[in-house]
This record gives sequence, structure tokens and C-alpha cells, in this order.
Amino acid sequence: MTKGRLYLYDTTLRDGQQTQGVQFSTDEKIQISTLLDDLGLDHIEGGWPGANPTDSDFFNAAPKTRATMTAFGMTKRSGRSTENDDVLAAVMNAGTPAVCLVGKSSAFHVTDALGITLAENSENLRSSFAHLVAQGREAIFDAEHFFDGYKDNPDYALEAIHTAYEAGCRWIVLCDTNGGTMPHEVTEIVTAVINSGIPGDRLGIHTHNDTENAVANTLAAVLAGARQIQGTLNGLGERCGNANLTTLIPILKLKEPFASQFETGVSDAALKRLLPASRMLDDILNRVPAKQAAFVGASAFAHKAGLHASAILKNPTTYEHVDPAAVGNTRIVPMSNQAGQSNLRERLAKAGLAVEKGDPALARILDRIKAKEAEGYSYDTAQASFELLARKELGQLPKFFEVKRYRVTVERRKNKKNETVSLSEAVVAVKMDGQRKLNVSDSLGEDGKDQGPVNALGRALSKDLGKYQSYIEDLKLVDYKVRITNGGIEAVTRVIIDSEDGQGNRWSTVGVSANIVDASFEALVDAINWKLIRDRAPL
Repeated sequence: MTKGRLYLYDTTLRDGQQTQGVQFSTDEKIQISTLLDDLGLDHIEGGWPGANPTDSDFFNAAPKTRATMTAFGMTKRSGRSTENDDVLAAVMNAGTPAVCLVGKSSAFHVTDALGITLAENSENLRSSFAHLVAQGREAIFDAEHFFDGYKDNPDYALEAIHTAYEAGCRWIVLCDTNGGTMPHEVTEIVTAVINSGIPGDRLGIHTHNDTENAVANTLAAVLAGARQIQGTLNGLGERCGNANLTTLIPILKLKEPFASQFETGVSDAALKRLLPASRMLDDILNRVPAKQAAFVGASAFAHKAGLHASAILKNPTTYEHVDPAAVGNTRIVPMSNQAGQSNLRERLAKAGLAVEKGDPALARILDRIKAKEAEGYSYDTAQASFELLARKELGQLPKFFEVKRYRVTVERRKNKKNETVSLSEAVVAVKMDGQRKLNVSDSLGEDGKDQGPVNALGRALSKDLGKYQSYIEDLKLVDYKVRITNGGIEAVTRVIIDSEDGQGNRWSTVGVSANIVDASFEALVDAINWKLIRDRAPL
């Protein structure tokens, strides 16, 4: 059977930029467009030229991509010709081979939002798309509020999209702009559109996630006949986000009936780059990756229960619906006080620690984990600290250095401008090879602002570790989480630190103490020790 072709249209750089707290620079947009192109997408929507300087600069400097670079704008305004509408002209002047114009397909929005007649709106659609086609551009109609408009006035909603279709539009994109449409409604309405005379290979789908149905609605549209899929990487977008291409792409390639019926421009090799692409976007945005994200999340293939881990060892398909490696992810068997020996042996094996079934050390490690978690530790997420604990019980924990003492001071004062500022300073004394080293550091960032006592401690600890310094120079703290595990006067603070190195490796460590600084320092020491072990630093 010949597979149907699905076309993937990314709008991360335009619709994704409408996410609260997200604002791309021109250089970041260039970096992201290269990232998207490497995945094998068909269209990359670069933004709205003329709407802001960043988008205009991007189109002036946009890299050459295999994907069709697309400019976004809106149909001409009433009372102006296509040639004399400066907003439309700015979009055309971007010089992209494809242009996507948003226009009203809801009668309610035409009369109440735009304040024009339905006939005027239809003429704006017709003349705008005829103009694009005459200029040799691939014309795409973003039919705003189509699903809500169809439910309110199906006759006009169909008139609007047929007007654009007859004017030569290559793609008619049905938009669930408010994100409130249900999957069964998408199926019914897309089917009605196709029955009205617009073929499915000319239809696209653009959904929002306000009811957590953006992916489901997109898949419903595909099964009903739509062949272009619009979405964003990591589900960025206004309000609750757009359809998440990071979820949709693996479904289309790995899950039935999509895998056997359709093909996309994403190769198997590109699919394995999906996780790094997702993480890179989060890094650009300075966001912590969502651990429970489908396919690419750190917990997507984590098996905590002992029963699950035991079955996974026998056959991974018992608790995994796809192979983690297919999307560039890995299986994790986290350790916790719910763990059994199956989890433990699997996790130890991944750390390069072979322990035979029935070895008394397994019971000792489990008892130690349960005792520590009773004190407030959590090894469910802090995999690196778990490995250090296990190595200690097995007698395989190298002693690279010994922390003899540390001190942190925090000062609050006025600067020369009479502004209130703070400064943290740390002193860490370590012993290596029989010699003591005293490291001192402050916590001032490049901007001259105090980054806190934990930052000062981390800098002091890693400032000079002698022969180990070359191993930790690329280590950086990327996330810091604090939780109070008990209330009142017996409160215990748990700190989990996520670290990363220059090779993109990321690991988590945990510290617990009544003192938040002490808990943080414990996690920092674990982070360095784990990296030295993994990088095979010599004793």
C-alpha cells in the first residue's frame, strides 16, 4: 500500500513566541530555524515581517533551509487594495517562497471584531490570495476561528475557505483558535469540509491546547483527511500552547494507524535527534525541561515500581509502548523506598556495577536507601547520589578529595550609588594527596550582581581541585530545587541540584539538612564526585 504524505509545518518562531515569558532574539531565531530544519520539517514559519524589528531582521538574515521558509501576515484591510496595503507589502517583501495569511472565517468575528460585512471579508480574502498567487508565492490561509465559526454559522465558514481555495491557495488551514473544540467535533467538521469540495490534500490543521486536546484534535483531523499539520516544538504557544510537534512526530512515525498509512519528511535518524532538539530549545529559553513530557521527558521511560522493573528486565514491551532509543531517550530505573532488587540490579548495571542476584550487598543498599529516604532524601530523581551511595556500600567509592571545612558569609550593604546590594563569599578547605588547599570565591555574576551563597560555595569548591581541575572545568549548575520535607521546628530541607557538562550530560544530586546551605553543599560535593567517577579521573 502506498503511504500518504503528511506535511509538517512549524510555527515555533511565530506562534511559539506568543508564549508568556518567551521572546527570541534574531540570533536565537536563526539557531532554532537550523534546529528545526535538521529534523526534516516541511515549512518553517519565521515570524511576521514588519510587525517588529526582530522578525524583520530574521528574514533579512534567515539561513538557507531545506524546509520552505514562510512569512506570516494578515489579509489586506478593507478600503485598501492589495498593492497599497503596507502591512501586506511588508510580508511580501520578506521574499519567502511561501506566505501564510491569517483571515477571519467566523461570521461573528467578521461583524463584531472587524466591524465589516461578510461580503467585504470574502473580497479581502479573494484579492489577498489572488495577489500572492500572482506573485508566484505558495499561498496558505490560516482560517482563524474556523471551528467555532463553523459551529455558529457553517455556511459562512465554508464560504470563507472556499473563497481562498478558489483564489489559488495551496493550503487551507482550519484553526481551533480558542482551543475549545473536542476531537469528535474535529472529525465531523473536517469531514464536512472535504465533502463540501475541498480535498484533504489541500487541508491543514492548527490546534491549541486549552483543553489538553491539541494533539488529539490534530490526529483526529489527519484521520478525517487533513494532510498538513501545524504545531510548535515543545508545545510552545499562546495561553496553554499549540499542538506539540515533539509529541506528534513520534506518534506519526511509531504508532498505528499512522506509521503504516503515512510518511513524513522526518527520517528515523532525525527522530533520534528529537530529544536533543527539545532540550536545546529549553536551553535557549532558559527553561527546565518537562520531566513528564511524552517521548522526550526524563521520566518518559522511568520505571519506579519493583514489579515494573522486574518485568522490564525480561521484556521491555511489558511497560514501554515504544523503544526509548527511537526518540533518542533512555530507560531509567529510579531508586526509591518502593524499589525492589530488580530495580536495584538494573540501575547498578547501568552504572557499570555488576552485582549477582542474591548478593547480600543488594539488601544492604536497599536498607540504606530506605533509611536515608526516611530522613528526607529522595533518590527517585537524584540518580547520581544513588550511585554514590551504592558504590559506598559496595566498597567501590573512590576518595578523590576530602572536604575539611567550609564557611559562607552573606553581607548586605550600600554601594557607592547608595543602592542596597548583597554579596556572598565562601571558603572551602579540601585535602588531596595529603595536602590541604584553601579555595575562596564570591558569588558575583558577570552583571556584578550577587548570585547567592550556594553559587559562591560551588565556585569555591570547584576553583582549584589540583589534578582534577581539568575534569570539572565544564561543569555547571543548571537547576536548583528546594523543598521543606517537615514543618515546624523539626523542618528538614531537601535540595536537588541538576548539573551539566560540556558534552551535554546531565545528572542530579541530593542533599538534606536542617540548614539549606549545608544541604546544598552536600549535593554540590556529590555532583563533582559523580563526574570524576564517570570521567574515570585517576586517584
